[in-house]
Amino acid sequence: MAEVATAPNASQQVPLDTIPISPSDQANSNEQSSTSATTDDNAIRTVFDDPENFNVKHPLMNKWTLWFTKPPSGKGDNWNELLKEVISFDSVEEFWGIYNNITPTSELALKSDYHLFKAGVRPEWEDAQNKHGGKWAFQFKDKKLINIDALWLHVMLAAIGENLEDEDDNEVMGVVVNVRRGFYRIGLWTRSIGRADTARSRTQEQGRETLIKLGRRFKASLQLKENDNVEFSGHTDSAHSGSTRAKAKFTV
Repeated sequence: MAEVATAPNASQQVPLDTIPISPSDQANSNEQSSTSATTDDNAIRTVFDDPENFNVKHPLMNKWTLWFTKPPSGKGDNWNELLKEVISFDSVEEFWGIYNNITPTSELALKSDYHLFKAGVRPEWEDAQNKHGGKWAFQFKDKKLINIDALWLHVMLAAIGENLEDEDDNEVMGVVVNVRRGFYRIGLWTRSIGRADTARSRTQEQGRETLIKLGRRFKASLQLKENDNVEFSGHTDSAHSGSTRAKAKFTV
């Protein structure tokens, strides 16, 4: 587990070891734990009853993994060297414990990324569960006019709360935020690109409708205006074009 580090200034580089995943007030927490030891250990305590000494968690429908992409050093780093797995979680309490103790997106160095994916899925085009899929994405070009931390939080909560898709859709793979010089970009990765799926008895039209519905919910989670266009492109098309900005297949 990474050591606790104070949040850096926005102008500083943010290497992986400055992303803490342990509470910074561990000492205080230990003191409170010893004080509360005299209470009934068998009593049910949720995080709402006692935010420090709860013994019941609220499970999520899926287990999730947070990943981080370090800024390249300019020395020929490959993707596998830059992409780092941070931590996995499967409860509401664990999510907030992690989120409250990592560097905010607004303070990450340029060319950094956060990826939040279902456990067992790597945030790579080549992953077996991603290679036939695609991505909804939107670029926020005026970085000063948006609260990227709030937007990224809304998208993560929508993903882990299973609010982006219906129960049987099984499309959401993960969400990602990119920090670049001229923009922030938030993306939603999907399992498919809207084609027919005989294994799930889904016609091409049904597949398309599922992706469009997913895109609209994603757009709503980003709090965009009606005339803001969120675009969907396939990973294969992006790989062939040599860019994450392949020609859009769908737009909402």
